Amino acid sequence: MATSESASLSKAVKQQYMDLPQGDKVQAMYIWIDGTGEGLRCKTRTLDSEPKAIDDLPEWNFDGSSTYQSEGSNSDMYLIPAAMFRDPFRKDPNKLVLCQVLKYNRKPAETNLRRMCKKIMEMVENQVPWFGMEQEYTILGTDGHPFGWPSNGFPGPQGPYYCGVGADKAYGRDIVEAHYRACLYAGVQICGTNAEVMPAQWEFQVGPCEGINMGDHLWAARFILHRVCEDFGVVASFDPKPIPGNWNGAGCHTNFSTKEMREDGGLRAIEESIEKLGKRHRYHICAYDPKGGLDNARRLTGHHETSNIHEFSAGVANRGASIRIPRSVGQDKKGYFEDRRPSANCDPYAVTEAMIRTCLLSEVGEEPTEYSK
Repeated sequence: MATSESASLSKAVKQQYMDLPQGDKVQAMYIWIDGTGEGLRCKTRTLDSEPKAIDDLPEWNFDGSSTYQSEGSNSDMYLIPAAMFRDPFRKDPNKLVLCQVLKYNRKPAETNLRRMCKKIMEMVENQVPWFGMEQEYTILGTDGHPFGWPSNGFPGPQGPYYCGVGADKAYGRDIVEAHYRACLYAGVQICGTNAEVMPAQWEFQVGPCEGINMGDHLWAARFILHRVCEDFGVVASFDPKPIPGNWNGAGCHTNFSTKEMREDGGLRAIEESIEKLGKRHRYHICAYDPKGGLDNARRLTGHHETSNIHEFSAGVANRGASIRIPRSVGQDKKGYFEDRRPSANCDPYAVTEAMIRTCLLSEVGEEPTEYSK
């Protein structure tokens, strides 16, 4: 399996330099979503002291013509700090800074979906919306071949790999463990992980997060995963169907609840939300992957624990439905529900915003409503 040349560089030699004192200075790595809506970019600046809050972090800029975000003749883009985490690679007091991107005219870049999402979340904050997202991904070599798969063939059929243990069942656990601990150090609200149905496919869960924090924490967790994989010389893929044929795809199942849903008798509010979602299926499919549903069309076939992309369905404990109500929720008559349609490469800001618009703001039709500023 192909790994990157960088992975063969001596980590022990690097550590000699990482152990050097840095005085009172702090390294802040600014992170942003590029023009693809999927890729992440980063660069680092020195701060004179440790920032304690977002307001302590300065704005910055970058060349948008090199990130698919602007033309070369007017390429300066602004980085606006939005969320801050501890840096698990450089360690304290250094920081990871998740940023929004603004264009030269201070308007949001096309792939900056955070600003509108935050506005929508603020409209319903009294309902205390909680989210939990289950991020599936596949570990690949730099040649695009799944980690641990035979170079000229396939592993045994699916069955023994989900939550599997053993060298012949769990492919790449070192990466998973490193990512989990790095997220905990950073302050990301990661809450679990497991091996998935296809070998070399894994999942981590982030949540419960309230409102805009869901998108912030999932994007931070994705960045950390990419950096961990970089150190190991492999690639983390969020492609919703990385291997065609009789292999599971990769999704980002999204669990959702409000204060009303979590209280006694909340099942009624859950059912009302599901009814609203059923009337707006096409709108959600378009919002649930960065290509307006084209990526998900490869995954949502009605097979491999997915629903059919053209049909809306819901059921208790049904992993072949668009919406799953956990059995415990059906019994307790309160809790949450799971939307199984979002793709692994979805933008969590788009997904959570769409759910709020439909379930809590009761929007109808296939287009989002424009709200005055």
